[in-house]
Amino acid sequence: MLNFDLNLLLTGQYHDWLLSGLALSLQLAGTTLVLALPLGALIALLRLSPLKLLRSLGWLYVEVIRNVPLLAHLLFWYFGAPELLPEPVKQWLYAGNIEAISAVVALTLYTAAYMAEDIRSGIRAIPTVQTEASRALGFGFLATMRLVVLPQALRITVPPLLSQTLNLWKDTSVATVIGVAELMYQAAKVESASFRSAEAFAFATSAYLLVSLAITGAGAWYHQRYPVRTL
Repeated sequence: MLNFDLNLLLTGQYHDWLLSGLALSLQLAGTTLVLALPLGALIALLRLSPLKLLRSLGWLYVEVIRNVPLLAHLLFWYFGAPELLPEPVKQWLYAGNIEAISAVVALTLYTAAYMAEDIRSGIRAIPTVQTEASRALGFGFLATMRLVVLPQALRITVPPLLSQTLNLWKDTSVATVIGVAELMYQAAKVESASFRSAEAFAFATSAYLLVSLAITGAGAWYHQRYPVRTL
């Protein structure tokens, strides 16, 4: 501990690098969460659709995405997918921030698959008599889900969705392999430039831990404030 230089983390260029990495990690997690939640709800509805074709599409999406590692998704969307696009689109992507775009796409598709299963479980937890009553009132499948089932199911699934948010926050660190300048990327950059491994990775570890504890605390608060009751 005598060689631990706290000033490296609090001031100077290295401090700015680490803060910019933390900000980008938070942006990745926030953007992915905003995109993955409605996509997950849509996939959950597909899996519960009365039409066999739609149910099969939902099942195929979940099984394909969940059974491929996140790293493989990232590498595919960064190296493989752009090559399948028209040349003008590909050039536009490479001229911009293709690393961050690829990371958001991979993280969104990956997270949505897990959220879909949580939402589907919440929907199935709603008593079927409510669905039958809605149908008796003349509601179709989509109206029943939108007005009756989903509002209750989402409340039930908030705790597991917060758990998926926690996983998402930690998964953003994998984006460093495709050159996204997020927290782990910047920590490695500081370590390479300063040869101060302890300080650089202590900052990264502390940042991941504090944000994770904040998400966990939000889940505990929600559980106490809105306890799930048996319907």
